Amino acid sequence: MRELLQSLRARLVVSHLIVVAVGVSVLVVTGRQLGSVFVHDHLRSMGDMMGGMEGGLMTDVEIGVTSGFTRALLWATLASAAAAVVAATLASVRVLKPLEEVRRVTQRLATGSYRERVPIPEERELGALAADVNALAQALEETEQRRLRLVSEVAHELRTPLATLKGYLEGLLDGVFEPTEETFAAAAGEAARLERLATDLSALSQAEEGRVELRSEEIDLAEVAAEVAGRLRPQFDDQEVELVVQSAPALPVLADRDRIAQVFTNLIGNALSYTPSGGRVFVRSEKKVSQAQVSVSDTGRGLAADQLEVVFERFYRADRSVAGGTGIGLTIARSLARLHGGDVSASSPGTGRGSTFTLTLPLVGEGSQRTNTRDERR
Repeated sequence: MRELLQSLRARLVVSHLIVVAVGVSVLVVTGRQLGSVFVHDHLRSMGDMMGGMEGGLMTDVEIGVTSGFTRALLWATLASAAAAVVAATLASVRVLKPLEEVRRVTQRLATGSYRERVPIPEERELGALAADVNALAQALEETEQRRLRLVSEVAHELRTPLATLKGYLEGLLDGVFEPTEETFAAAAGEAARLERLATDLSALSQAEEGRVELRSEEIDLAEVAAEVAGRLRPQFDDQEVELVVQSAPALPVLADRDRIAQVFTNLIGNALSYTPSGGRVFVRSEKKVSQAQVSVSDTGRGLAADQLEVVFERFYRADRSVAGGTGIGLTIARSLARLHGGDVSASSPGTGRGSTFTLTLPLVGEGSQRTNTRDERR
């Protein structure tokens, strides 16, 4: 019996029957107490009006009326119970059918079938539940698509250096290549590229999943940008690209100094990769209302309007012919900035006219969050 009552359909039927039982009980009690008095008094008044009625006849009439009332209550009880069972069954079917559909879809989602969706029922509460399940399915489908795309992108990025290394090794084994310093240096370069890719992927995974521990302190954003630029200046000199760091007032922000330095390293390094010899890269710092902004502008190849957002996607490179990093430096930079409550944005007047990448963080006391970790996803 206990197991039977665990069913929602059984509980609905029992609840309807309880309502019927309570109603009939109240009707019987009140009917017997009030009805008998009413019938007795009514018969007595009728007898007085008709010049008197024998006691036996009055008693028979009273018994007959009471008996008829009892039979009427019995039939009413049976009809009410039947109606309660039918109503409870229909209600349970109307409620349980959408719930069974939700259950079926969630089971399919658990097996990896993320295209399943729940039909939206008419009932508002059940419709809200179905909509939430569909939103979950949509999120899972998008996550799976991103996962598959990432696997494909990683496989593509690994294929080239691995194929190059394999070619060098096979060439050395077959005697096609001489074991010279240049050959080993080229092979070592490809190995370094693989190592750099693995390191960047690890950093990207931690940043996007919010697993980066931020040791926040009050720092001068402009000062950190100038320090990173000074550290990278020798690379600019080697490629004959002018690096201009414009002086700026202090921009106090609450951030992890090492992580912000990593952001600037990626932004300035990206500008160097896409700026030809004789070009210029500018690092400008300024305060905008309650925000601290540091922009890295270059006179390089620039970006088209449709590239301003996709440039932050994993492994996207505006120009594959340009020797550069792994293609996820800008992705890491934006993810780290968002973990700090800021952002990195891109702008460009068009291809061939340079581009600008801007890091924006809240100034101290102007909306900064004094937390060591933030779990914000891109």
